[in-house]
Amino acid sequence: MKNFALIGVAGYIAERHVRAIKNTGNHLIAALDPCDSVGFLDHYDFDIKYFSEFGRFDRYIEKLRVENGSDKIDYISICVPNYLHDSYCRFGLRADSDVICEKPLVINPWNLNPLLDLEQSTGRKIKTVLQLRLIPDLLKLKKSMVNESQIKNVVLTYITSRGNWYASSWKGSIEKSGGILTNIGIHFFDLVLWLFGSVQDAIIYNLEQNKASGFLRLEKANVRWFLSTDHNDLPYEVKKELKTTYRAISIDDYLVDFTDGFTDLHTKVYEDILSGGGFGIEDAKPSIQLTYDLRNSKLSMPDENIHPFLQEKNV
Repeated sequence: MKNFALIGVAGYIAERHVRAIKNTGNHLIAALDPCDSVGFLDHYDFDIKYFSEFGRFDRYIEKLRVENGSDKIDYISICVPNYLHDSYCRFGLRADSDVICEKPLVINPWNLNPLLDLEQSTGRKIKTVLQLRLIPDLLKLKKSMVNESQIKNVVLTYITSRGNWYASSWKGSIEKSGGILTNIGIHFFDLVLWLFGSVQDAIIYNLEQNKASGFLRLEKANVRWFLSTDHNDLPYEVKKELKTTYRAISIDDYLVDFTDGFTDLHTKVYEDILSGGGFGIEDAKPSIQLTYDLRNSKLSMPDENIHPFLQEKNV
């Protein structure tokens, strides 16, 4: 059994991590968050040490490290706002723990090499959450692409509805979240790079706070992509079913809808990491670089490679 501490326990995604720790038979020893809305912890354990101040949390983790007893922390899970990820990753490594960090690992690519250096000097590792790589249908798709030589025509659609609160929170700040490309899009950019290889060319047609679109030329595919948090962009048949999310990838004439099952993957992520696998800094690099490049690119006029959704809207 491994011991965990969790930073950012009051956040939206934290309960999935707490559940994954429980589901994998491990023990959450301590949790930190300045917001004390953490009552859900009672569903998992009554003995979790909760801290609202980093100083006291740091002191407790250090005490466990020095004592080197049965409660010493093996892993620190990080669920804080994106711009704080690298800072808490450094804390975790220096506390002599491995780290599991939510996506994106960092917002800007130049923050990655210092983490690699710290991994080397501490002998500890950082793993990040790239859960789409663990969806069974997408794993099958990955295997089928190994011997493919023909360039594929890909359409990637990722619509995940968010209300007005989203823009008013840290997630609406480019400086704190990286904007929609990094905070939401990092999953699907990682997915297409993992499936179809490195970037040959990247074009962005539209970039707003709540949606973006563009075109990627990859080693094995030409990808038209559309990303949105605007519920008005949902296809009619999805709205009809009262769903708020639509995620799909079309490869030539083959469609994979991965709308469902996306929220239940953290346990698989933890199982993978605890068995010696998981995705580290080098795995995260390509998509972080791509989202940074797109965020800082000049917009291009849409051409014949525009996403079908946008063709229908005469964009």
